[in-house]
Amino acid sequence: QVQLVQAGGGLVQPGGSLRLSCAASGFRLDYYAIGWFRQAPGKQRELVATITISGSTNYADSVKGRFTLSRDNAKNTVSLQMNSLKPEDTAVYYCNARRTIVGVPMDYWGKGTLVTVSS
Repeated sequence: QVQLVQAGGGLVQPGGSLRLSCAASGFRLDYYAIGWFRQAPGKQRELVATITISGSTNYADSVKGRFTLSRDNAKNTVSLQMNSLKPEDTAVYYCNARRTIVGVPMDYWGKGTLVTVSS
């Protein structure tokens, strides 16, 4: 079955760390560009971080210097390391894998995982 399976998340105190992972089943993640998005209650989904096939990363200003996105091609996974978490990081986080094959977009989403930053 072709899917993205997310793991990690949960409740953490401000200043703490969490690691989210996204594992691909049925396809190779190293052929895809990856994005992590988040959606806080009452807000639109926003792009948090991206990583290209070659490993180049980009981050939203709100998480730059605190979040790190990386690939593990041997495990067919990507991970989002989140440090120095703030209450405003509270959201449901989604991973996305995207590529275009002969002009046809291929787009997969994880089901989302809740991150709550609170004391």
